[in-house]
Amino acid sequence: MGKSHSSVSREVKKNSVKGVYDPDKANQKARTRRKDSKYQNMKINESAEFLAFLEQKLKAGWTPEQIAGRWNRDHAESQFSFKSIYKYLYSIFGQRLCQYLLSRQYSRRKRRGRKQKHFPIKNRVSIEQRPRVINERKRFGDFEGDVLGSPKADQQRLPALVERLSRKLFAVKVPRLKYAVDGFKQMLKPYHEILKSITFDNGPENARHLELGTKTYFCHPFSSWEKGQVENTFGRLRRFIRKRSRLAQYTDEEIASFVQRMNDTPRKCLDFRTPNEVFKELLSKSRRNQRKRPVHFGG
Repeated sequence: MGKSHSSVSREVKKNSVKGVYDPDKANQKARTRRKDSKYQNMKINESAEFLAFLEQKLKAGWTPEQIAGRWNRDHAESQFSFKSIYKYLYSIFGQRLCQYLLSRQYSRRKRRGRKQKHFPIKNRVSIEQRPRVINERKRFGDFEGDVLGSPKADQQRLPALVERLSRKLFAVKVPRLKYAVDGFKQMLKPYHEILKSITFDNGPENARHLELGTKTYFCHPFSSWEKGQVENTFGRLRRFIRKRSRLAQYTDEEIASFVQRMNDTPRKCLDFRTPNEVFKELLSKSRRNQRKRPVHFGG
């Protein structure tokens, strides 16, 4: 059986019925004992309001840590830890909700193939020259940009931008990779007054970066981790747009709804506020400050 004799002895002693060990009866005894144990009688099971909130947010794609953080932020009188949520989910009462946990791991094996040709980007400024205020994430209006990976046969592409301070995601489909900069322009048009910089990788789609009219910085070759914010956000977006799936199977409205859900999900790094809430607050503050600036007239 691959078990020690002491483990077998404890099992027989604990779950035998009238001196006879029956595996079916033993399993039933173990389930009953587990259900009636103190471990199962958690306060989560006694709070109908929190249970409804938990189920709603799990189905919306929130993690237990995000759920606990947001609930505790709004309900000082009734606090729950994310560890207790996991215990509840793994118990007999919460197992039906485990299907909504975002715990899948995706294979990252690299395929061998031909090396792609890399063409130098003109007027490229290295990330080494990026100001400290951007590196320290202390300024509103600094973005990271990239294009979501897609199968080679898929012509459509999804350029995306993430504002570093608020973590807000912007994304829009374009018909070809070469139109990525046009997608960036479309996303940034309503916010041109707050745009300070964009950090890219060295993909050929970024060759027209000067058309964006802002300071641009480029990672070192094969160092996508240097723009880790957008890479992390793409990892979250993969919950909705699976790897190797074609963008053509998703409508613009569906992609917009995916982005909206991500921007309406609280983040621990934002003190469990949502990217939309933080971005709206910072945008309003920035625009107020711009209106207060004195106007100088020539003599």
